[in-house]
Amino acid sequence: MTTRIAALQFAAGVDVRANLATCLRMIDLAAQDRPHLMVLPEFCNHPAWYADQAHAWEVAVPADGEFMAAIAGRARRHRCFIKTNCTVRRAGGQVTGTNVLFDPHGDCLASGDKQVLMGNENNFLTPATTCTPVVETPIGRLGLYCCMDGVIPEVARSLALRGAQVLLNSLNSFALDEAALHIPVRAAENKCFVVAANKVGWLVPEAIAATVAKRMKLPPHALQGAGESQIVGPDGRALAKGPRQGEAVVIAEVDPTQADHKRRPDGTHIFASRRPRLYASIAAPPQPRRRCAQAEQVIVAACQPAEESPAAAAEAVRAALAGGAALIVLPELFGLRDGLATDLAAAGRVGEQVIAAVRAALGESEALVATSVARGQEHLGLLVSRQGVALAQPQLHPCARHPWCSALGDALHTFDAPFGRLAVIVGPDTIYPETFRLAALADVEIVAVPAQPLEAWEMALGLPERAAENRLNVVVAARPTGVGHSAIFAASPDFTLWTEWRTRPFEGNINTPLIARARVGEPMVIGLAYPAACANRLISQKTDLVMGRPWRLAGALVEDADEL
Repeated sequence: MTTRIAALQFAAGVDVRANLATCLRMIDLAAQDRPHLMVLPEFCNHPAWYADQAHAWEVAVPADGEFMAAIAGRARRHRCFIKTNCTVRRAGGQVTGTNVLFDPHGDCLASGDKQVLMGNENNFLTPATTCTPVVETPIGRLGLYCCMDGVIPEVARSLALRGAQVLLNSLNSFALDEAALHIPVRAAENKCFVVAANKVGWLVPEAIAATVAKRMKLPPHALQGAGESQIVGPDGRALAKGPRQGEAVVIAEVDPTQADHKRRPDGTHIFASRRPRLYASIAAPPQPRRRCAQAEQVIVAACQPAEESPAAAAEAVRAALAGGAALIVLPELFGLRDGLATDLAAAGRVGEQVIAAVRAALGESEALVATSVARGQEHLGLLVSRQGVALAQPQLHPCARHPWCSALGDALHTFDAPFGRLAVIVGPDTIYPETFRLAALADVEIVAVPAQPLEAWEMALGLPERAAENRLNVVVAARPTGVGHSAIFAASPDFTLWTEWRTRPFEGNINTPLIARARVGEPMVIGLAYPAACANRLISQKTDLVMGRPWRLAGALVEDADEL
């Protein structure tokens, strides 16, 4: 049985009653396609901009008031599930941004508050104190979240780990990178469906838009909803997408049971292979950053030689050094056919030959080279200097592609280079958002990734997002295949809203890394990484991507599967 889903895209102004009328009109319009489920945007009742706390309370709606009752009535009339999001009045004068799911009888089936508040919302709204439940329904297991909750990995991950097949995301966003990156990556990394309903029109009261834009250091037109509401499949590809501007009803038919298949092409189960005990720091109280790189920028290289041999490794290193690279990354298990270790003794010898060739090619250079080798039952990511191995990072997660790797690491290690703190994350560990979160919590600025991507989303969405959501420079060397090529995902020095962007104009993407990709036939890509830029994780006022994670509600991330 398939489920027909509708994502509703529209604008909301300052008149709460008019906004309710818009919601009802759009619900009636969507009902013509007879969907089983509708998802509405965030803050359907009023823009998230208030004169003071009294105003925020005034335009918020009671949980049992007319606004919610009218939407519940439409769920009953059209015999469908409807998920909406409004600011809601709470005890003690508090206001929350609240997701509400109504069933076809008009009953409230589930509700939950926004966990990560964005910018100005921190001045008026109260964040969630409990996790939103995953709801079992005849049309699938549903999980609710909204907007900024999806710009970081923890909220969607928690819902998926607790069994959600379809994630319902209500947005109030002017960021173009929502649709291009943050929405689809949550589907792909969790192998589930995501339904995202975004706003169009002004996201602040139109009368003060020019003043607000000036204060935020943005062009006025940037404060309008970015649209592109979409329904995304478990591979990260949009099944249906709305326009950038204008009202829309986006419809797709999905089979929620497809989200129960969590295996990669090599057979690895992405949830069963997680190692929750390694992730304890993600659910621990945030600690201030303890160090920061002094280097504003550094040249890095991600190689993809056509030939794989110790001689080819040396040639790649010499070419990268000629380009001024201080960090050079080679693909995973370089020197082995297709990166596969079928004979461990032979693979170990190849690894040692690659290390020796790299050291010789470095000569007197202080540059570092990252790759990975097979050593016994270990798969080790290495940082190699001219003196020898500076860092050895064991693979952290089991991988069906490397069944011989049974000696897994128990921590993510770091190395302090003159230009910044480094970590090496080998290919099998890159599909887990938790791995890169650990790097950010360890104050890493550059992650070297010797990789072998198996699915298109890894290079298109996954690794760019790891750089974005953690403010990391990620340098990926991958064998050129149909699913991607080597690339550099750099932390942009221009990032925080409400500040002047100096190196480039704001073009609509708030939290996208600077990307340099190798092209077909190119032996490498050379570009800049920005270590010092990683110290700034403040995406907007009072919203820190790392310290602001909902650590108190991250229990599902650190519990074993049988405890969930």
